[in-house]
Amino acid sequence: MTTREQLITDTFVELADTLVTEFDLIDFLHSLVERTVGLVDADAAGIMLADQRGGLEVMAASSHASRLLELFELQHDEGPCLDAFRSGLPVVQADLAAMHAAWPRFTPRMAEAGFSSGQAFPMRLRDQVIGALNVFRVTEGALGEQDAALVRALTDVATVGLLQERAIRARELLAEQLQGALTSRVRIEQAKGILAERAGVDVDVAFERMRDHARRNRIPLSDVVDAVLAGTSRLPG
Repeated sequence: MTTREQLITDTFVELADTLVTEFDLIDFLHSLVERTVGLVDADAAGIMLADQRGGLEVMAASSHASRLLELFELQHDEGPCLDAFRSGLPVVQADLAAMHAAWPRFTPRMAEAGFSSGQAFPMRLRDQVIGALNVFRVTEGALGEQDAALVRALTDVATVGLLQERAIRARELLAEQLQGALTSRVRIEQAKGILAERAGVDVDVAFERMRDHARRNRIPLSDVVDAVLAGTSRLPG
């Protein structure tokens, strides 16, 4: 088995294993976007999930740039991720001209961020769509057929895992968990900014430092975030 094949196998196992006591939704979604970028010919990715009211929220992104693009989609109600969520189907345009025609506001913003291609895959099980995953590329054109099939498989497994976790913990608990994750997302962004300014690093680097510290010390990411916000963190910077 090659290194890439082993990584694919490990990724599917990781995404399927949501029924653990210490399940962390934010970390799970970040793993999904990071593995997607690492396994296919993509340069960035982001995930939106539906909240309890059916609205979409940006929950994870592989970089600060891709997170801003996801937020731009929501703010302007335009882009591949929204179309994939609403249609329940993969969304891709053949080239930049087709993207401009489909998303006249989103496409120039995407180009400003350094990307020439964007497509999205729904997180769907049968008729239930719980979100969508955006994939961005620096080079023009969509993912190849094999890469697209792999992303569909990753999102399918992740969706099944999330829905299984939701069903077992009950709908009310899930709503609380998602709301807690949204609150956590806001606090993470605040902590990233504080640590980035303190250490003089990029916000993406600041987030990786917090996440690495949490994993090395086997503590929740939320504890590290709280320490940064309180000014008691031992992280560099």
